[in-house]
Amino acid sequence: MLRLEGVSKSYGGTTVLPRTDLELQSGRVTVLIGQSGCGKSTLLRLLMGLVEPDEGTVWFGDEQVAGDQVLELRRRMGYVIQDGGLFPHMTARGNVELMPRFLEWSPDRLRDRVAELAALVDLPVETLERYPAQLSGGQRQRVSLMRALVLDPEVMLMDEPLGALDPMIRAELQRDLREIFRRLEKTVVLVTHDMNEAAFFGDDVILMRDGHVEQRGPISELLERPATDFVREFTTAQRAVLGVTS
Repeated sequence: MLRLEGVSKSYGGTTVLPRTDLELQSGRVTVLIGQSGCGKSTLLRLLMGLVEPDEGTVWFGDEQVAGDQVLELRRRMGYVIQDGGLFPHMTARGNVELMPRFLEWSPDRLRDRVAELAALVDLPVETLERYPAQLSGGQRQRVSLMRALVLDPEVMLMDEPLGALDPMIRAELQRDLREIFRRLEKTVVLVTHDMNEAAFFGDDVILMRDGHVEQRGPISELLERPATDFVREFTTAQRAVLGVTS
């Protein structure tokens, strides 16, 4: 569904993503993992059309993510970032309803969709009348997820969505998110630096280093059959998080 053909990206003379070919499978959760600055968030923004490649082509199905059609394609993608990225001057409901109102949905359709999503993310409907500053971190992320799902996108792109949460709330949201992914059967691309999170969510894990794909596959392959010394060092450093001792 999503693919990069010969895509590269640099900022200020520094190459963030060298020439890359990559295809992401539909209906699966692909996790991009690696150290800070390895290019995983840049890759996500390229897929979303938030930044343009210096060279190469980004594809969403058979459509190029470029030019005048980028805005239309983004409506078919949901985007969630760390700490939610909600507009602080709008209520939670206002954040969720923003795009449907722009697209002139009927009041009945909008009401039903918001209620459906609130139930899906396990958020009391009355919470939607609060402003983001009045919500907990976990509640903000649930609202952000509702906003990303409101147009029923084909793809969900998530950049460190749980990184700012405390461990207990993070664990609860991880369980809920995985259930939502399974229930909706959407294509998901999730960025994290946490091997535990990659193992929890990922059908396919892509470990990046300096913009390169160092290894790709199920988490078991990265742990048991590392392709390079870097993969071995990276996974060894996080084995304790996974409870693996050998």
